[in-house]
Amino acid sequence: MLRRARMLGVLTFLLTGGIGIISSTQVWATVQRADAGETLTVTGAVLFPLLAPLSLAVLAMGAALSIAGPVLRHILAVLGVGAAVALILGTVPLVGSAPLAAVAPAVTEVTGLGGEESVGEVVAGVTSTPWPVITLLCWVVLGVASVFVLVTARRWPAGGRRYRSTAESAHHGSGPLDSVDSWDELSHGTDPTDSAR
Repeated sequence: MLRRARMLGVLTFLLTGGIGIISSTQVWATVQRADAGETLTVTGAVLFPLLAPLSLAVLAMGAALSIAGPVLRHILAVLGVGAAVALILGTVPLVGSAPLAAVAPAVTEVTGLGGEESVGEVVAGVTSTPWPVITLLCWVVLGVASVFVLVTARRWPAGGRRYRSTAESAHHGSGPLDSVDSWDELSHGTDPTDSAR
């Protein structure tokens, strides 16, 4: 069960981070222009500039979580909660109809007009696509997964033998020690001649 908990935590971080990166390249809003009768598409990265960097950070946390020790797991879980909160707070205002201030950079790039009043005169309306809602749901899942990791990470099984060095495996092995093993024991700070062994 705990092995599945690790896998579930890692996969959730990777999946939500990946969806966040994908969503940053997708159209989050369409702007109807009053001056030209055209529509302008605005991507998630333009509406929410921190979307791609934070999503990439979540993806990296998922990769690190797959090999992290107990202390680092808790640190990554706390960072995951923080990232989820920041992403939720950044995404919520963009659900429904993005504010004029969010689409202003895209309008300015196309029209050359600056300032909220000038941009407001050429914008007839802003319509959101489903992407902000999809992304918001991902951040809620990320928050829940981060809390789950925080609660269960201490009881996750340790990494397998493949993560141990040869010397460490020999150190924990059983049976009599030869001269090479004795040197390995000394390098670990253990006296191989100790009678307690």
